[in-house]
Order: sequence, then structure tokens, then C-alpha cells
Amino acid sequence: MELLQLKYFQTVARLEHMTKAAEQLQIAQPSLSKTISRLEEDLGVELFDREHRKISLNAAGKVFLNRVDRAFAELNEGQRELNQFIDQDQKSITLAVTIPRVLPSLLGSFLSKHPDVRFQQFLKSVSSMKKMLLEGDLDYCISSIPIEGEGVRWEPLITEEIFLIVPPNHQLAERESIRLEEVKDEAFISMNTGYGFRNLTDQFCREAGFVQHIAFEGDEPTVISDLVRQGLGVAFVSELSWVPKSGQFPHKLRIVEPTCQRTIGLAWSEKRYFTPIAKQFRLFVLDYFLSISQSK
Repeated sequence: MELLQLKYFQTVARLEHMTKAAEQLQIAQPSLSKTISRLEEDLGVELFDREHRKISLNAAGKVFLNRVDRAFAELNEGQRELNQFIDQDQKSITLAVTIPRVLPSLLGSFLSKHPDVRFQQFLKSVSSMKKMLLEGDLDYCISSIPIEGEGVRWEPLITEEIFLIVPPNHQLAERESIRLEEVKDEAFISMNTGYGFRNLTDQFCREAGFVQHIAFEGDEPTVISDLVRQGLGVAFVSELSWVPKSGQFPHKLRIVEPTCQRTIGLAWSEKRYFTPIAKQFRLFVLDYFLSISQSK
């Protein structure tokens, strides 16, 4: 039993006229008659009463037509859902970041132009992002550490300065800049080990001649800033992540030695198929950060 046989049967059953059914189906009438006869042979029962050249659906045919109608209704609904799924997939973008602070403005600007796009966003370490990218689970990664691998492209977006924040009443709070070695004995509040920003700041401290004493590790920049504000330690903060609030807030110090900067980039797999909207997003990200760089 084939779907084509069932479709032919459904048409003949509704019209109860072989010639009209053949015309509607755009096939030869003898071929249609043979198809209906083979279907009846397969089922072991006649579905039509035939009298001369007239045919009419019999009781068995009515029972079978009810099932066939339901089967095609389910198939049509399945096709509709599949089309909807494909349409949603065409407007879906998966994105992983190590710097969530840039997302609200970036995504907000893009969604204002493309409100029907759906983002799935992950906050991941660089190693996790690379794994997901290579396994095809992501469209793009925005990271402060280059992501390298076969077939992976990493495009620099912007270079930003890294500052140190201290509590409002800290002895350095009246200063505008410091050499990093001046805080070698301070307690540091830092991102968790494995995050690109943590690896970067560890490197800065080594260049200044010390290993930072970590009093608290976390993965939420806002929490880290709040702990600094409460006087529990000092912390590194990136230029794009710095959002001063009203009231007492950690004081930001420029680090004059060593040079503390990082380059943020966009990574993607050159082996991945990108939907048109995903390609538009890539161009939008490049233009977005270019405009930020020019306004600095």
C-alpha cells in the first residue's frame, strides 16, 4: 500500500466518478482504474460498488475513507509543523560568549532590526566554546582569547583596556593610575579558573612579578563588583564591562605598567552552514564593534 494509491482512492471516493477523478489527478483513466483495483486486491475487499460505468463508495469504502482522511490530515499537520520548525530554525542563532556584558546592547540593537530572530546564548569558558564550535553546536563565539582549530576562523573585533577596581575607601581610591606591582599584597576577587579573563589577568600579574592571592572566585562580574564595593578585595575589570552605578561604587584605576589590554574577537567554523540571518548577524557584529572602536 502506497501513499499515491491512497491519494488516488481519496479523490475517486469523493467524486465517485472515475473520469472526473482522472482529470483532477491529471492521469489516464485506465491507469487510475488499475491503481484502485490493485488497492482493493491488497486490502482484500472491494471499496466501490460498480454498476455499468457508475461507481459509488460502499460501506467498506466509507470506513476506509474515514481512516485515509485522518491519515492525510495527520500528514498535512506534520508538514505544517515541519515548515514551522524549518522557518524557526532559519531565524535562530546560537551564540556563546565569555563577556556577557556586551550582549544587551549588541543583541538589542540587532533585534530592533530583526525582531523575529531567536537567540540561544551560552556563557562558557574558551575551552568549552571551542568544543561546541567544532562539534557544530554553535554559530558564533565572542571571546577575549583567540579560538583556534582546523576550519575555525577568529576575527578581531576590538581591543579594550583592563583596569583595576578598588573599594571606595581603599588607600588607592584617590589615585587615577597605578603600577600593578603596587597591589601584589592585596586580596583579589576574580573570575573562575579556566575563563579567558582569569587566564589573562593571571598573566598580567606574572608580568608584574607576583601571583595574585585569590580571596574569592566567581563567574558573575556583577557579583565580583559588589564584593569589591563591600571591601572584600580588589578586582580586574574590562573597559566594556565597566558600568558605574549611583552611590558608592568601586573606584577604577588605570594600570600603567604592565600594559593591560585584551582583544575581543568573533569565532566561527568555516565548515558550518549559515542561514541568511546568521550571515547578517556576523556582518552586524563586525560593524557594531567597529563603530565602538571609532567612538573611543
